[in-house]
Amino acid sequence: MSVWNYVVTAHKPTNVTHSCVGNFTGPQELNLIIAKCTRIEIHLLTPQGLQPMLDVPIYGRIATLELFRPHGEAQDFLFIATERYKFCVLQWDAENSEDQAMGDVSDRIGRPTDNGQIGIIDPDCRLIGLHLYDGLFKVIPFDNKGQLKEAFNIRLEELQVLDIKFLYGCSKPTIVVLYQDNKDARHVKTYEVALKDKDFVEGPWTQNNLDNGADLLIPVPPPLCGVLIIGEETIVYCSASAFKAIPIRPSITKAYGRVDADGSRYLLGDHAGLLHLLVITHEKEKVTGLKIELLGETSIASTISYLDNAFVYIGSSYGDSQLIKIHLQPDVKGSYVEVLERYVNLGPIVDFCVVDLERQGQGQVVTCSGAYKDGSLRIVRNGIGINEQASVELQGIKGMWSLRSSTDDPHDTFLVVSFISETRILAMNLEDELEETEIEGFCSQVQTLFCHDAVYDQLIQVTSSSVRLVSSTSRELRNEWKAPSGFSVNVATANATQVLLATGGGHLVYLEIGDGTLTEVKHAQLEYDISCLDINPIGENPNYSQLAAVGMWTDISVRIFSLPELNLITKEYLGGEIIPRSVLLCSFEGIPYLLCALGDGHLLNFLLNMSTGELTDRKKVSLGTQPITLRTFSSKNTTHVFAASDRPTVIYSSNKKLLYSNVNLKEVSHMCPFNSAAFPDSLAIAKEGDLTIGTIDDIQKLHIRSIPLGEHPRRICHQEQSRTFAICSLKYNQSSTEESETHFIRLLDDQTFEFISTYPLDTFEYGCSILSCSFSDDSNVYYCVGTAYVLPEENEPTKGRILVFIVEDGKLQLIAEKETKGAVYSLNAFNGKLLAAINQKIQLYKWMLRDDGTRELQSESGHHGHILALYVQTRGDFIVVGDLMKSISLLIYKHEEGAIEERARDYNANWMSAVEILDDDIYLGAENNFNLFTVRKNSEGATDEERGRLEVVGEYHVGEFVNRFRHGSLVMRLPDSDVGQIPTVIFGTVNGVIGVIASLPHDQYVFLEKLQANLRKIIKGVGGLSHEQWRSFNNEKKTVDAKNFLDGDLIETFLDLNRTRMDDISKAMGVSVEELCKRVEELTRLH
Repeated sequence: MSVWNYVVTAHKPTNVTHSCVGNFTGPQELNLIIAKCTRIEIHLLTPQGLQPMLDVPIYGRIATLELFRPHGEAQDFLFIATERYKFCVLQWDAENSEDQAMGDVSDRIGRPTDNGQIGIIDPDCRLIGLHLYDGLFKVIPFDNKGQLKEAFNIRLEELQVLDIKFLYGCSKPTIVVLYQDNKDARHVKTYEVALKDKDFVEGPWTQNNLDNGADLLIPVPPPLCGVLIIGEETIVYCSASAFKAIPIRPSITKAYGRVDADGSRYLLGDHAGLLHLLVITHEKEKVTGLKIELLGETSIASTISYLDNAFVYIGSSYGDSQLIKIHLQPDVKGSYVEVLERYVNLGPIVDFCVVDLERQGQGQVVTCSGAYKDGSLRIVRNGIGINEQASVELQGIKGMWSLRSSTDDPHDTFLVVSFISETRILAMNLEDELEETEIEGFCSQVQTLFCHDAVYDQLIQVTSSSVRLVSSTSRELRNEWKAPSGFSVNVATANATQVLLATGGGHLVYLEIGDGTLTEVKHAQLEYDISCLDINPIGENPNYSQLAAVGMWTDISVRIFSLPELNLITKEYLGGEIIPRSVLLCSFEGIPYLLCALGDGHLLNFLLNMSTGELTDRKKVSLGTQPITLRTFSSKNTTHVFAASDRPTVIYSSNKKLLYSNVNLKEVSHMCPFNSAAFPDSLAIAKEGDLTIGTIDDIQKLHIRSIPLGEHPRRICHQEQSRTFAICSLKYNQSSTEESETHFIRLLDDQTFEFISTYPLDTFEYGCSILSCSFSDDSNVYYCVGTAYVLPEENEPTKGRILVFIVEDGKLQLIAEKETKGAVYSLNAFNGKLLAAINQKIQLYKWMLRDDGTRELQSESGHHGHILALYVQTRGDFIVVGDLMKSISLLIYKHEEGAIEERARDYNANWMSAVEILDDDIYLGAENNFNLFTVRKNSEGATDEERGRLEVVGEYHVGEFVNRFRHGSLVMRLPDSDVGQIPTVIFGTVNGVIGVIASLPHDQYVFLEKLQANLRKIIKGVGGLSHEQWRSFNNEKKTVDAKNFLDGDLIETFLDLNRTRMDDISKAMGVSVEELCKRVEELTRLH
């Protein structure tokens, strides 16, 4: 049963909705604060660029984000209001950001505003104003200490408000209101807010009959004061004493950013992504005119924040956000704008498909992202890819090390490859090929246990009988330490100046390397045999370690010894029967750790105190089922760790926490960094009989590749047989006279993503749905496209087409077309036929062979009774329909009668945005108030009435507008893991979120529900916002607690808690911390 569901984010929101700049984290620190609908990011402006400081979820959809500074404060406070009428004021505290005040500003009655909420703060910090409901202006006053007092409403006569701002430089708080009257004319009015009387007083001026497209007010700070009114064809400056207007090229301004503190220059971003500079010319305090100048093109801006020194942040909802610099002189193309950085944004994801392009058993998501000119396809896959540069067949590799030809050579020259009874040395020749070479001083007839570069242009080789010190320039042996007779070396490790090795019988020997010398400094006898060693220097000196990590047989412990004395400092028992197979001292983001890998694929990590050698904060994760070997490597100047095993993993650190990302390779036995001149920053990887050299992707959990289209993709579909994608897209043609759009069906190669064929649609014709399918009695595979003729004078399309294409020689060939009496919103393959949703009707077509050998679609049966059937999914003979406003209904196809009948429906009024079938009886829906819900088919009902009702079994507020569900998974499904059998559905949203819904077994659901309840008590939402309220299902009619859905994002934060909080939860749950970590860790594998 798919009743119990776990909802988790695989890709966080990237649509930037708000941004602001100020001194939030310190009086001298300049911060950029970005809102991505349900998350807030705080960045610090540094000479190196933007540095992330904090990224936190907000339990609400952010409607207002404003910085303000109450009197007497040295730094700014942050005001946030959410779409569900909660607000909070946040103040930065170096330990963590803490809230000052919070509250609820909802009213029991009131019609929510059509143009969205407006939240504004009086420049003199006397009050916060909110326009949440038509005809009401809510005031939250500040007292003289900067604390918020009780809110009250003032009646506002203007019902169709377009914008409200506070004016600067007024003795009493004064708002300026831009509104539309019932004759559609637009005007501006000012009001003073009388806080004592809790009422408005007529303000100092008004301005009637503005540009019909006026919809944005920009208040100008002192000394000029007044307000700019931005229209589609004119810009007006207005104040009590002045009125100036200039005409502009027709455009819709989406965002503005103030450049100077005195407000004489503003950046304006329009719907086409053009950036203009608006200048208010003035003599002292008298405004003399307005000037506007085109600077260049950016992403379509939703928010613009001027940072400093001509650096500007452009936040976008329709494309990637950007950090740009504005130059004083134009470049060769006449643009003043230089894009310095792009920040990937997947939003809005209008459609996507899940495909296994590399045929590795791992799904990738290909999205239709962005809008207008910023439209693109994005290929999203989980894990880190290795891009193969060279490969050679070699069986039975037991170890690999890279060596340099001299100490100060920046590149590696040799690759030492060890086998069970020999050692081979490979090097790059002049043709950049790997070929075998000799290092005369090395012993090549035996297995090498360890190699390393050493100081004074030397190399170290450890074998079972000796340690050899060899010159890297002459390649001759300079010195040798021989194992005592009757003993052989079992494990060894070294760095540039030190060697640590163990022989049988628990002997630990420590040597130091000099110029041509190898000195045995210390020897210790331990009570058990030694299984692994490490002396990787992570202290002050990059060539010398003061600590040694030693893993033991028999007592299954890891020990820390001091060097050079070999005194035991710390002993940590690992528990269980499995011995440590690899230990590593390493440092992530300046924090020292000890990693310890066991023979069964488990990895323990500890925080390491460098001065005392103490190990704390023990955590355990499972990375596979086979023994792991650990190696460090560096990528983009940061050190990471590669764990080679049956599930190779890269361990890295972000925001001071360790993250694990799977590498997209089947099984890796050994890895070593190989940074040669021909293959910079590469890795050498031994896997299943091959030695591969390759570069590694950026280190992150999800890898995203962008294919910019310059047009807006709306639907996508993949066809395995022809190795192609087909998309429905539209291109906006902006010429000076009229804006028009052209719609296309485009065919793309599924490897290169190049357009290989295009079929233009008719004027006014839109592509609405696309499908790859085959029909009964026909072996071909076709692309079917459903269209609609969208005519300006019609409310609903009355005509459309179904087009059937075949791909021949990489071209789209039209085989058949069928005219329809409405928009074809959805197409499904259905028992060898084609099922179409056309306006309010479901229609079934069969594929008929005409006498002349051509084929056509012939209408077979249909079903009426929907408002608009927008989303359809099928399974067997069942058809699930998501309606524009009538929720979900279930139809069945009766073979005997050849008819479609309604079997059951959900009688709630839900405006649907997507549907999916989870299993035979449970259907999933998303609706336009950002909720998810599941309904169950009630086949066992006693009466027809009961059987005819789809019962709501699960409800949840996801806080995201879901455009599409698809079955599939972003991760490799390994049948041996506990989560391998859990079915998942992926969803894509307007904010660029990719989410996963996993259907859990009941006992696991009950366990996690208890964990979620305990986490709610311990983890408090930012600004005191309640998690329970945030996740409650909420629409105009009702608000009810979430049921049968769990918040995976909250549950997975368990892994980031400190040990004390983990212990608290473990006590409350009656389950050990290790067990809790293991169970939550496995859930993170779902995405």
